Amino acid sequence: MQHDGIAGEHRHAHRHDRTAAPVDDQRRHPDVDEETARYWEELYGRRDRYWSGRANPILVDVAGPLPAGTVLDLGCGEGGDAIWLAGRGWRVTAVDVAETALDRASAAATEAGVASRIEFRRHDLTRTFPPGEFDLVSAQFLQSPLEFPRGEVLRSAARAVAPGGRLLVVEHGEVPPWGRHAHPDVRFPTPQETLAELDLDPDRWLTERLDAPRRQATGPDGHTGTLVDHVVLVRRRP
Repeated sequence: MQHDGIAGEHRHAHRHDRTAAPVDDQRRHPDVDEETARYWEELYGRRDRYWSGRANPILVDVAGPLPAGTVLDLGCGEGGDAIWLAGRGWRVTAVDVAETALDRASAAATEAGVASRIEFRRHDLTRTFPPGEFDLVSAQFLQSPLEFPRGEVLRSAARAVAPGGRLLVVEHGEVPPWGRHAHPDVRFPTPQETLAELDLDPDRWLTERLDAPRRQATGPDGHTGTLVDHVVLVRRRP
C-alpha cells in the first residue's frame, strides 16, 4: 500500500532467471481479506499506472550508503522501491495485497533487468507475514483507510530484522494539500509515538533517526505542495 496517493511512491530467495519470478503458491492461495483486496484492486484499476515508479526519497537516502544485502519491502505497490534496491544489488522480497500491483511490479522489474533479484509475494499483512530475517525491512507509507493493525504489523516487521540490520518506517506526517478536503480530521502518529509502539528493547536496538522532514511533491492531480514525512530508523544490535 503506497504512497503518493497521500504522499510518496506507497512499499528473499535469490532467483537466477532473467524474467519475472513465477507466481508462487502464496499468490495462488493467499489468506486475504476480500474487502481489503477489493479496495486495493479498485484503486489500481483506476489507472494504468498509479504511482510514479520512482523510489521513495528517504529510502534512497537511507539505503544508498548501505552495503547491499537482503531487504523486505512491505506494501511494495508497483515496485518502485524494489526495482531501485535490486538495481543496487539488494536481494528483495517485495509483498503487497493487490495482485494488479504485483503484476505491474513484476513486469517493470523484468523491463528493468532486475527480476532475478526480486521475489514478489502476495500477503495480506493483517493475516500473514513473510518469513525470514532481512538486513533491511522497509515500511514505506504502510497506512490504510481500512481497518489495519498497524502496531502489530510494525512489531512483526521489527522481528524480521536480522542482527545488525535496520527497520525503516516512513509515514505521512499530515494530509497533503490536495487531500485535506477528503481527510479533514485525520491524525498521524508522531515518530516518537511510532517508536514507542514498536516496544523495542533498548539493550537490543539503537535509534538512528527520528524526525519529520518536509519535502515538495506532486499529487495525483498534478498539484504540488509541501509534505511532511514521519521517519523512524532503528538498528538491531549485532
